[in-house]
Amino acid sequence: MDDHRARVRPARRTCAGPRARGYRRGVNPLTGLGPFFAVDTHPAGEPAEPWRPLSEVLDDGPVLRERVAQNRAVLGGDFVEPRVAASIAHLGLAARIISPALGLAVGAGAVPDYSTAWWQPKLGGAFPLSLEENPPVESDVVSAFAARVLRGPVARLDDAMARFSLARNVRRGNVASALNGAVTVLRSERPEWTDRIARIVAALEELPELAGTGTRENGRFRRRSCCLFYRAAPDRNGPKCGDCVLI
Repeated sequence: MDDHRARVRPARRTCAGPRARGYRRGVNPLTGLGPFFAVDTHPAGEPAEPWRPLSEVLDDGPVLRERVAQNRAVLGGDFVEPRVAASIAHLGLAARIISPALGLAVGAGAVPDYSTAWWQPKLGGAFPLSLEENPPVESDVVSAFAARVLRGPVARLDDAMARFSLARNVRRGNVASALNGAVTVLRSERPEWTDRIARIVAALEELPELAGTGTRENGRFRRRSCCLFYRAAPDRNGPKCGDCVLI
């Protein structure tokens, strides 16, 4: 173990942050966007403590099951349906994956490779996340986002969440909701990106993974399913999210 640590550098948070080829030196497009966008960077190699491969939480295994159980305990314990806890865990994981990827795609034309991502299994949606440094700038950012994000870690997590009796339309809606949450932050914090955000997101929402998951009226997104958060209340009638189909 000591030898392993000596050979692997830990992730680091630098002033520049994630740097894709083509970034202006010293400019990090994710700066100031909040905890769901914040990332550390690391060189190629295996993670050293306290970092662990993100892949361990993307499959139906003990790490994901423990995370769902922790969410259930925080939400209220045994009276909370397992599928409700699974949905909340899924939404948080999806948002943590999608947010920095969309920020990099819009702000720098780069898409990270999550197969080499690291994480720290702390409870809460905005857990520490590290991406391999220097993701390349893409000529077709939508296709790259679809391949490396939607059909990569997001699809892998979707398969795992199906084991928790979480309906497919809920899982797809959670991904759409996570994307829309990232869009809301980017529009607020980077108004100069508005046109690029609109173009990229419109193209993403036409992909099979997202098509039909929501509607937009006067710029407001509404999903066509519910994340089930309201069912975490003791009477199964708690507050509903702003983009909920039930509102």
